[in-house]
Amino acid sequence: MTILSSTYKIRFQDCDPFHHLNNARYIDYFLNARGDQILASLGVDIYGSQGFSWVVGTNQLAYFRPAVLNEMILIESQVIEYSSRKLVIEMRMYNESRSELKALLWVTSIPIDLKTMKVSAHSEKLMSLFKELLIPVGSTYFEERRRAVQKDT
Repeated sequence: MTILSSTYKIRFQDCDPFHHLNNARYIDYFLNARGDQILASLGVDIYGSQGFSWVVGTNQLAYFRPAVLNEMILIESQVIEYSSRKLVIEMRMYNESRSELKALLWVTSIPIDLKTMKVSAHSEKLMSLFKELLIPVGSTYFEERRRAVQKDT
């Protein structure tokens, strides 16, 4: 089972006048965390140095509690679904002690060959990696998962 996690501090420039993390900045924190986690844990640079990358097809984001200025947060991420031309990642943001869920995100990404700038299939190596990393969450619909996660918090 591979759930990757890392901690971050909520910065002033990312907050609204109420000192809450701005809604649009949640995605930045999530995507930066996933990039950092994948590079540190698996040695894969999702930003394209290996000739491929992913473009985000959809984001589905639910907010539960605000992340606030100077708070340390914990972000977890995991592969929940994949195919040759799709990758779905679930990410959860908690307070540092993991006692309070702040947000839930599903990101569906599409692989891109950076030489041709066209959609391409995942390599055999990536497909094998995804198979090892896959942790299904028991829901195929975001709203169903959101309700289940919210019920558990």
